[in-house]
Amino acid sequence: MPILLRNLLAVVAGIVIGGVVNMAIITVSPLLIAPPAGVDVNDADSLGRSMHLFEPRHFLMPFLAHALGTFAGALAAGLIAARYRTAIAYGIGAVFLGGGIAASFLIPAPAWFIALDLLAAYLPMAWLGLQVGNRVRSGRSGELHN
Repeated sequence: MPILLRNLLAVVAGIVIGGVVNMAIITVSPLLIAPPAGVDVNDADSLGRSMHLFEPRHFLMPFLAHALGTFAGALAAGLIAARYRTAIAYGIGAVFLGGGIAASFLIPAPAWFIALDLLAAYLPMAWLGLQVGNRVRSGRSGELHN
């Protein structure tokens, strides 16, 4: 497969896989940690009116969704890419960071969560996904790839 096509596939797969992981966690989140009574987590207006009812535990699953989605996307992209794995993995992190920045304007949340989310859930997880991918690749071929 040509390098350009494989790298393009890596980017698309990273975004799709990361998005699927993110949405899967967000979807099961209310089943694992119930939202406050009367809050519709699928309605931004309901969230805005009820944010004062949320406790720190209610932010665990959204953080994990963002972090693990970014990790999975960067890992997949790094494993699929033919070259420029580092740039592609960080590119996936940047795409998800952009989504996180947009969400911080659209979905009300406390400043501590927004700061934690934007600083720890995206680029650090892209780095971690890249590191794990490098370990997997080096285990397969006996050498470290970047």
